[in-house]
Amino acid sequence: MSSAATADLAQAAADLGLASADLAQAAPAAPAAGLRATARIHAAADGRGGTALPLLAGEGPLALRRTRSSAGAGDGDGARDWAGVMLVGAMSAPLGGDHLTVEATAGPGAHLALASAAATLALPGRSGEPARYDVHLTLADRASVRWLPEPLVSVRGSDLRVRTRVRMAPTARLVLREEQVLGRTGEAPGLLRSRLTVDLGGRPLLDQELACGPGAPGGWDGPAGLAGHRALGQLLVVEPSFAASPPAAAVLGEFAVVTPLAGPAVLVTALAPDALRVRELLDAACRIYGR
Repeated sequence: MSSAATADLAQAAADLGLASADLAQAAPAAPAAGLRATARIHAAADGRGGTALPLLAGEGPLALRRTRSSAGAGDGDGARDWAGVMLVGAMSAPLGGDHLTVEATAGPGAHLALASAAATLALPGRSGEPARYDVHLTLADRASVRWLPEPLVSVRGSDLRVRTRVRMAPTARLVLREEQVLGRTGEAPGLLRSRLTVDLGGRPLLDQELACGPGAPGGWDGPAGLAGHRALGQLLVVEPSFAASPPAAAVLGEFAVVTPLAGPAVLVTALAPDALRVRELLDAACRIYGR
């Protein structure tokens, strides 16, 4: 800026009776903005019996890596048909105020296996705003998706809202696992609110919501809720063959239950004192129902 322009600005401020310091104080402070990041994945049948990944784009803490996948071994699809993607955390997230999104689409006849490299820690932020983590899965005709991330840990003082939305064609197949851990070792949890919705052929198949930690509705840790357990998880399997031979309701151990849904699907819900035991229960269920 020229010296003449600087002098003009100073004179204008003087005419208004404002010093430079007054102008700086009068300006409103910019609101603290959290991190925004989206990971986008598209899987497509390659015409040679395999699955290609024409779109694999990560942002910020959501880094994506191609992997070899054995997801199809033993289920009739063949491991070579599956494309594997690993979600790698490139930085600490989500913190309060952050908004992370994972969008994955499997085209007709594509087979996509999604996983994460490590547990996700929900951390408190300086803004006081809740963090958000959205997962959107879209499955076309004859597509298969396995979404098997590592656990989500609700750290003391954090506030996280998780939303998972799945839209499936009637002939698609899904194996989805969610695991939540309330606090690190010896630590109270933060506030965790999680919702899972699944539409099959344009109709609702499942709409389930969970709230745990300080600020959640009363009774979440009572006998009708988590009953003092620190880890919980669920496995959802949507399989067209269940229409002809649906799984029966069952109990797996002391704190795990198998619930057939009103569609070709089954939901396994488990509680445990720690993440290791939850994983053991859900892995056993996956061997039975996830094929």
